[in-house]
Amino acid sequence: MCYHINQSSLDFDEGFKVTVPEYYAKENGGRYHLNGFAHPMLWAIASDKPGELQQMEWGLIPFWVKSAQQASDIATKTLNAKSETIFELPSFRAAILKRRCIIPVSGFYEWRHFKKKTYPYFIYPEDHKVYLMAGIWEEWTDKETGEIRKTCSIITTAANSMMEQIHNTKKRMPLILDRSNAHKWVNSGLVKEEIENTMSPIEASKMSSHTISRLVTSRTENSNIEDVVKQQIFEELPPLVS
Repeated sequence: MCYHINQSSLDFDEGFKVTVPEYYAKENGGRYHLNGFAHPMLWAIASDKPGELQQMEWGLIPFWVKSAQQASDIATKTLNAKSETIFELPSFRAAILKRRCIIPVSGFYEWRHFKKKTYPYFIYPEDHKVYLMAGIWEEWTDKETGEIRKTCSIITTAANSMMEQIHNTKKRMPLILDRSNAHKWVNSGLVKEEIENTMSPIEASKMSSHTISRLVTSRTENSNIEDVVKQQIFEELPPLVS
């Protein structure tokens, strides 16, 4: 699963350039820990404007949702979409075919279980640049107010050899695209087979990680600060096997 991400520094390289809006600098302050259950606005690159960075609300609301209450209920259940079932489930099957997006991140957070305790990790690109997470998006109109909301979901897949050691209960991870597949992903003209060909886990060799403090799960302290990704060693925790 993937419910906690970091969008604090989006360092796009020459292989994947996007146009950054004028309000980016103002809006990008304090995005060190974004919790999906708070439904924050995420930076995204979508199939309607594939060369531009825009904002979408985390928690996909399908176009067929009828009321604000139903929208609120379903958005909590659509933070993630499993790659294995995305073409079948009513909430996702239209969006995966025509409305795909990329959620760029500096990294993401996951928890490792060991001897009845959980240990938080920060996972980030080995080149310290940006991960391009695969997602889907929808545009939903509130019929009572006329408000139009763009919402999104992050796609997950089976864990690779590193992530299955960290997320060692459900063994899942976000679907992370390489630069070539990322360009294809936001092309709305792809057919199902072409989409499926991009949906495989990133190699473990392209990932770095370290344990962090439990600040990331604190209910009393602000975790949306730069120090949330600072490494903390837990002596009792065995190292990951490479």
